Amino acid sequence: MTVLFTCAYRGRRYVGIGKPVPGVPHRLHEVPHERLRAAFLAGGGAEAVVSAVTSGTATVDVAVDDPELTLLPPLLPETGEALLTGFMGTHRSKYDHDPDPAQEFRPPNWLIKGFGSWLRMPDQPLAAAASTVALLEEPEVALVHVNDDDGTPHYAGYTFANDLNDIGYHLQNPWGWTPYSKLCETSMTPWLFLDEPPRTVTGRITIEREGAAAWKGDFSCGSDALYHRVDDLLNHLFSYPVVRRPELVTYVLLGADKASYHDGFRIADGDRITIDVQSHDTVLSNVIAYTGQTRVV
Repeated sequence: MTVLFTCAYRGRRYVGIGKPVPGVPHRLHEVPHERLRAAFLAGGGAEAVVSAVTSGTATVDVAVDDPELTLLPPLLPETGEALLTGFMGTHRSKYDHDPDPAQEFRPPNWLIKGFGSWLRMPDQPLAAAASTVALLEEPEVALVHVNDDDGTPHYAGYTFANDLNDIGYHLQNPWGWTPYSKLCETSMTPWLFLDEPPRTVTGRITIEREGAAAWKGDFSCGSDALYHRVDDLLNHLFSYPVVRRPELVTYVLLGADKASYHDGFRIADGDRITIDVQSHDTVLSNVIAYTGQTRVV
């Protein structure tokens, strides 16, 4: 699997190919967002994209843990104007029957999580409201799309995210308060896998409290775990004109299965959530930070 990532270094945008190793210099290619976007719009697959962003570019060798290097969400524009969105109730385990291929598609609930600039990278704290009732981590596949000048979305690849949410508040009023429950920050890995959406993703969640493991659990996601077909989800979402704005980058979260909350565990302020996507040799780890006031007035 080919992996591409974007980053900022000393005021300039760069692209790297392959996942870097901490402490080891990694070659970065100076690529403005427009050139990177054009490479994906041109198509041709992973090899063509890599060639387009590495040919004839200025390079610099920098270690990923260099303090002047900042990893960025995949394809995030300099303006941060991207859409973070997703689906709810997508997994087979949440239904009491198997999907019927002949049945007419009925879309699951959908949500807007926020702007691309709201995304947090690995090891950055994830903010949740001080009024939070009960948090739930959600390891998810995130599909990345970039729109062309006519607004047509082009699939670029996938990455992984933790769609943190206040499930306790959601359950108090499932039909009305879900948007509030989603007003928690979401973390995402910077690694963009230049491949079709994954069928199978497996891994393990560890929640640490005061340096010790307080809860562990396995997870699975990917298209094989979904009740809905990925193509149906995307075709329905991108049938709406407002998400077909020229040049828009959209991160689509495909949903998650049950996790720590359903096992009786309650996430606390200061807990560290580590999602080890073992099938893809990728780790996403963040500390929870309760913030804000319980009341404004």
